Amino acid sequence: MRIDLITVFPEWFDSVVNLGVVGRAVRAQQVQVKCWNPRDYTLDRHRTVDDRPYGGGPGMVMMTAPLSAAIADARADGAPAKVAYMSPQGRRFDQQAAQHMAKQDRIILLCGRYEGIDERLIDSEVDEEWSIGDYVLSGGEPAAAVMLDAIVRLLPGVLGDERSAVQDSFMDGLLDCPHYTRPEVYAQQSVPAVLLSGHHGEIERWRLKQALGRTYLRRPDLLEQRGMSPAEEKLLAEFLADTDHHQE
Repeated sequence: MRIDLITVFPEWFDSVVNLGVVGRAVRAQQVQVKCWNPRDYTLDRHRTVDDRPYGGGPGMVMMTAPLSAAIADARADGAPAKVAYMSPQGRRFDQQAAQHMAKQDRIILLCGRYEGIDERLIDSEVDEEWSIGDYVLSGGEPAAAVMLDAIVRLLPGVLGDERSAVQDSFMDGLLDCPHYTRPEVYAQQSVPAVLLSGHHGEIERWRLKQALGRTYLRRPDLLEQRGMSPAEEKLLAEFLADTDHHQE
């Protein structure tokens, strides 16, 4: 897979593409990441990419010409790809979106700055708009980095164990279950006995029950969207009964 980034701060992504899961994937040539700087397409000595907004008001707006030229070169440099603009007005990025994007051969992520980019460029060049949350960042780079990480870790062979991605939060519309490692007892708290039993069926049942319970307590909206089978409703009832018992 290849991910292109249109950004006036390509150095912002140095650590992203050199560290952790994404860094390993880049070194293993499982993903290629390339940055395109709109400043390289300017014609003045100040390398200007922004100007005052028509109609007045605070802030600056990114100009169409440098961005359009950068996008054009990015599009021409490989397989066809959609341009996704990082915007607080975009569709909410979630695990399902990451899964869909991970199946693409190539994506171009457009990072805005200042008050945003000229609307005419959005109309003519942008295929999708994405938001990572209902808040405003200083630029699209942090949002693009989040999306980059979420997408790359889903690529085949990137994680050491493919089951790691399958068991992540949101993969089945649920939050993840609790996890434990050595030592068996820490601060007078023991690992749940079922995880030490070696009974894989019971372990999976416990993990699903915990995932259902956590989702119910922390993100009930996810359960409303997802729904539950009769067996899952029974597990959730058991979880809630156990929780009430412990709180007595």
